[in-house]
Amino acid sequence: MQRIIFHVDVNNAFLSWTAVHMLEKGEKLDIRKIPSIIGGNEEDRHGIVLAKSPIAKRMGIKTATTIYEARKICKNLKVYPPEYDFYRKESDIMYEYLCQYTPVIERYSIDECFMDLTGTNYLYKDYLKLAYKIKDDIKNNFGFTVNVGIGENKLCAKMASDMEGPDMVHTLYKNEIERKMWHLPIENLFMVGKSTSSKLRSIGINTIGDLAVASPNRLEKYFKNNTMFLINSANGIDDSPVGRRKSKTESISISETLKYDVSDFDELKKVLFRQTEELARNLRDIHKYATGVCVMYKNSSFKSYSHGEKLNVPKNNSIELYKDVIRIFKNSFKGELIRNIGVRFYDLTSVRQVQINLFNDNKEEKESDVDLIVDDINKKFGSVSILPASLKLIGKSERHKKTK
Repeated sequence: MQRIIFHVDVNNAFLSWTAVHMLEKGEKLDIRKIPSIIGGNEEDRHGIVLAKSPIAKRMGIKTATTIYEARKICKNLKVYPPEYDFYRKESDIMYEYLCQYTPVIERYSIDECFMDLTGTNYLYKDYLKLAYKIKDDIKNNFGFTVNVGIGENKLCAKMASDMEGPDMVHTLYKNEIERKMWHLPIENLFMVGKSTSSKLRSIGINTIGDLAVASPNRLEKYFKNNTMFLINSANGIDDSPVGRRKSKTESISISETLKYDVSDFDELKKVLFRQTEELARNLRDIHKYATGVCVMYKNSSFKSYSHGEKLNVPKNNSIELYKDVIRIFKNSFKGELIRNIGVRFYDLTSVRQVQINLFNDNKEEKESDVDLIVDDINKKFGSVSILPASLKLIGKSERHKKTK
């Protein structure tokens, strides 16, 4: 049976979602129509460009460059801070909308999803027409645009969605690979990072087509076990499944593709710190406790790691869960460059168990009650208005460890 995979990718996600948020609050200016960027915190992220408007892109401003460099290109550039809570909300809205078409859907990142529609031809007679419906529904109902790519596997669907945009639908079927994909520069191949593409160019492989017809013997001394993976990718061969969504009662997770590959342990702990606090808040919102913790990450060569542990007692306390996350990560991390990282809490339960200790005066139970109070304040005044003092100190020590 022919596989049918959709890849839905939000155009300029962070900037588009910020624009939607501003317009909803009464702002007259659509920042997608001016030279603008979403910029990370100057101190914590060194002023990195996280997203740019189409006009800023045409002017030569690139993601992951510094705001200082962007301002040299465009002096009247408007810079707006990221609004991660709103991004998560918009991502959830899109995900829930897409779930009506298939139960086999994978949230690849905050702004993109894979959908497996294999075997649904009795429901959808024309997949191209369905893709346009999805694209138009998202634009008309939610106020932002997406590209939809259609292929016979995840790689081709992703490559299709990366073609001309915004607000477009593209196909990349097997019989279209040579015509549509082989002429592209090697950097455009899905799951080929900067170091790999640089190495390929150094041996004369400049396009995806060059790689597709390359001799494995020529590449093996440079890429070893990854050789056939690279050649297969260039030929549009990919058998990886679309991850089926899990029941909300089984687990909750969050992951993100970093804006640039990171090997610094302290920098990665900052990401895990933020992710753990968000997931712990979600646990408390649904009155659940995690009995298992897992840290997942993917290195710059796209090798995936997943390390988990069962907990002695169920938890939804931010501090305790963060300690577990860092312990698991520390025991498995080998200092590689990481491009994607995330946390999963699994085997959720509604039963609260507190370890009794005669000498800590029910410290864990008190911390959990403080968490609930803090969550209530943050819901009223915005996330994150305040954090528990002990958690804030942990975060502060992670941020400033290098300067001590």
